[in-house]
Amino acid sequence: MLKLVGVFGVLSMLLGAGAAEAQQIPFSQRPFSETTIRPTGQPVIPIYDGWYANDDGTATICFGYFNLNTEQAFDIPLGAANHIAPAEYDGGQPTRFDPVPDPSLTNKFRHHWCVFTVQVPADFGDQRIVWTLNTQGEDLSVPGHLLPAYVLEERSSPGRGGDAPRIRLAEAEPQAYGRNGLVAERTVAVDEPLELPVWVEHPEPGTWLGWTKHQGEGDVSFTAAEVIVADAIGRGTTAARFAAPGEYLLRVQAINDPGPRNPTYGFEFHCCWTNAYVRVTVTP
Repeated sequence: MLKLVGVFGVLSMLLGAGAAEAQQIPFSQRPFSETTIRPTGQPVIPIYDGWYANDDGTATICFGYFNLNTEQAFDIPLGAANHIAPAEYDGGQPTRFDPVPDPSLTNKFRHHWCVFTVQVPADFGDQRIVWTLNTQGEDLSVPGHLLPAYVLEERSSPGRGGDAPRIRLAEAEPQAYGRNGLVAERTVAVDEPLELPVWVEHPEPGTWLGWTKHQGEGDVSFTAAEVIVADAIGRGTTAARFAAPGEYLLRVQAINDPGPRNPTYGFEFHCCWTNAYVRVTVTP
């Protein structure tokens, strides 16, 4: 039987009890407590972040995750421990799960928001898309659906003055705006630096760019995983190195000033930012 975890279900499935009791109670049945966030040994919780309508009549469902470890990251390949049903929607989810963000840093969010999206047809109705993840020996699943209560603001939030940055991954490539994102392609050799510039346009200065590995079997390091573009129109650059050959997918998320200087954004605020992905072929 699937253990279903909703975006608010995180608050009812975690436990702050002692280790002995925690070992006896399934993760999906634990009440929330901040003491659940520990250096290691905790699971990654798949999260349904909501949905929004597209101009063509389709809809996009957003998924994120909450790694309850401050130090432990996970690489969970696509398959039995990391899959989406129905199978036609499987494959876009991350295989890399970074630790919980440090709230004292520029990126203060406590979970990784909308790291991938699934686009569904206009007649999707009340169907569900279920993401199942297993990081500590137990399947945890979350259903994504189109319930009105979970609708998200996308690209802009007039009430809170939020707006997604417009970004390009190269001057001559298409511009991304919003969480549907875009995918670019690059090729590099093992242990050679791959420069990753991002051209940013936003009405206000101070766009944060957060880079990570989204998929891939080998280790990836960045010269700077977080970059601030100080100007309203400017460029932020990092470089990635790959420890092994193969196919990788990198993810960058752009949000205008999510740090302590800007009270507009917080744990509960799900607008507005831009997703983009770089598919990298790494040669020997």
